[in-house]
Amino acid sequence: MKRIFEIDPWNITSHNFPKEDMRLAESITSIGNDYMGMRGNFEEGYSGDSLSGTYLAGVWFPDKTRVGWWKNGYPEYFGKSLNAPSFIGIQILVDGEKVDLAKCDFSDYYQNLDMHQGLLTRSYIYHGKSDIKFTFERFLSNKIQEAALIKVKAQVLKGSAKLEFISTLDGNVVNEDSNYEEHFWKPILEDEKGKYIQLITKENPFQVPQFTVLLKQSLRVNGEKVHGEVETKAGYLAEKVTTMLDAGEEYELEKDVIVITSRDVAPDEQVERADLLMHELCEHTFSENLAEHEAIWQKRWEKSDVQIKGSDEAQQGIRFNIFQLFMTYYGQDARLNIGPKGFTGEKYGGATYWDTEAYIIPMYLAVAPKEVTHALLEYRHKQLPGAYHNAKQQGLKGALFPMVTFNGIECHNEWEITFEEIHRNADIPFAIYQYTEYTGDESYVQDEGMDVLVGTARFWADRVHYSKRKHKYMIHGVTGPNEYENNVNNNWFTNQMAAWLLSYTLERLPKAKPEALKRLAVSDEEKAHWQDIVDNMYFPEDKELGIFVQHDTFLDKDIRPVSTIPASERPINQHWSWDKILRSPFIKQADVLQGIYFLNNHFTKEQKEKNFDFYEPLTVHESSLSACIHAILAAELGKQDKAVELYQRTARLDLDNYNNDTSDGLHITSMSGSWLAIVQGFAGMRYYNDELSFKPFVPSQWQGYSFKMNYRGRLLEVNVSDEVKLRLISGPSLKVKVYDQEVLLEEGQEKCLKA
Repeated sequence: MKRIFEIDPWNITSHNFPKEDMRLAESITSIGNDYMGMRGNFEEGYSGDSLSGTYLAGVWFPDKTRVGWWKNGYPEYFGKSLNAPSFIGIQILVDGEKVDLAKCDFSDYYQNLDMHQGLLTRSYIYHGKSDIKFTFERFLSNKIQEAALIKVKAQVLKGSAKLEFISTLDGNVVNEDSNYEEHFWKPILEDEKGKYIQLITKENPFQVPQFTVLLKQSLRVNGEKVHGEVETKAGYLAEKVTTMLDAGEEYELEKDVIVITSRDVAPDEQVERADLLMHELCEHTFSENLAEHEAIWQKRWEKSDVQIKGSDEAQQGIRFNIFQLFMTYYGQDARLNIGPKGFTGEKYGGATYWDTEAYIIPMYLAVAPKEVTHALLEYRHKQLPGAYHNAKQQGLKGALFPMVTFNGIECHNEWEITFEEIHRNADIPFAIYQYTEYTGDESYVQDEGMDVLVGTARFWADRVHYSKRKHKYMIHGVTGPNEYENNVNNNWFTNQMAAWLLSYTLERLPKAKPEALKRLAVSDEEKAHWQDIVDNMYFPEDKELGIFVQHDTFLDKDIRPVSTIPASERPINQHWSWDKILRSPFIKQADVLQGIYFLNNHFTKEQKEKNFDFYEPLTVHESSLSACIHAILAAELGKQDKAVELYQRTARLDLDNYNNDTSDGLHITSMSGSWLAIVQGFAGMRYYNDELSFKPFVPSQWQGYSFKMNYRGRLLEVNVSDEVKLRLISGPSLKVKVYDQEVLLEEGQEKCLKA
């Protein structure tokens, strides 16, 4: 665990220069706006250790799969989110000397990410022949999503100096994870008069469209538009302005940038579009544009903020996670999804995983408009052709959603994960159930959703096999959510979710729209087979221990708790060989407990307790997706201290760098876990069978907490302290249950119950 930023409810602040932790600081100070994003790199440049990264939503490249031993079924390519042309550059020279904090003398370093307004600020005093305070501000606009606004202010404190500011657009970038340091961007145009560059991604042999991007910049000095000295070369543009300042004088340079991609605008129309947006942007000052940007954040926070009394640590953690999630995805574009690193790093290639359905959707259902979740469902529906292709590649019927994807086609090349971690093919459709249960809207599951359910049901019906010896259906050769075990037989979670998927599909089929039934043509024979699988699926169990067994041979391992691992060997994935990890009993993330979380109302309290008590001590929580599931179940079981401990881990996973792996990017798709731990864990929120219920408690370390949530056209506020207050802010009357007591809420009314 490592904390480099100060505790503050609304700010991520540091007064210390993070020389030894620059990549960690860059990750934590990342910003985005659902259209593009970037790490917290320095505008003036930095020659020390750094990971430069700017990313554009939906812009990616299919790189040829490279493996030593090719196996039938491998995807032809794997996808990677490209490091986009950089547009933040403002090199600074003082009397001819380049300002570079890796080399020059400076003091009074300060950095702040304001989560209330989405503004990144940095300042320091440069010491040379003169003393100059430099202050940098930047944000990516929520109003004009193609716009980035950057401002640098120079104040001469002592002496006098010649200052040169060189504003750059630079397409000569590489991905750090690139196999051969290859350049993925080819320049098309560099225009001095228009002050733009245009580039295209390199050709690929996989019929994946190339992406074209255009970047345009405009400069203002002390609020007035200026034209500097322009230099261009292939994929690069620099514009220089120069000034002489004496002690007490100030100089303010603003850089306005517009970024256009071919996802939205055809290449030959990009210049015109950029000109229009730049004109709109420059009609307002930096402060005015910031105010409009902040107003949008304010509306989001009004409906999503979780307020915690008594712990600024916990408060900062939940707000940081909501803030980063909303900067990554707010449902503005149904073609997009949420990558595990978002706009904060290259790892995982920026692609879509099952994380979205399992972790993001349960939160977004409550904090964002219903249409946002519906867009995420449609995203998968539109990629069904790719899912059918993936199943066919494995010689199977039906549809297999990919482990990793940009377009529906599997683009990940680890066999044990890509082709064995097939539980995703039930986890992803599980989001349809959650959407329907939470919103009460059955229109999707009756039509497009039925395409998904039937396609995945047909896959599972083909993927199982019947054991004549045990007279049970089984699923061999899989990897469960616990990726510290590969190629196991009868992973309990996988078998459980496959049976659930078949059962839910059978339940929903009679209610499907006639046109859906006609195009899917599910035969009586198919339905009978599916029901037979449901009735006769094999689930490993140990009745003596009273637990569901993670897979057939799990109990044959050297079962011992995580506490037996020396602290010097944690995290084990950074100290042990893969062979040693696979043979160990230690669990990366919730596996059996993931199934109990998903299908919570299917199990008794005794079953939950025995499984939690057995598996949690074996879990190293080295997946960012782990702690929140355990926190929710611990809260339900009355294990309040354990619930708070695990909430702290999920809420501050990146802020405190728990797993020593935040330097390459934030864990975006796990960030919803902190919200889930509070709302589903501490507040005990459930929504089964058209009934919304709560069983809240306040952690002993806190004084109270409150949150708001959308539910079936209503906005509800829940406030928990030594009493529980429910207020229906807007919408028709609503019946809820609190501690199994029914409460009727009317619009504008507040009800108070003892906790």
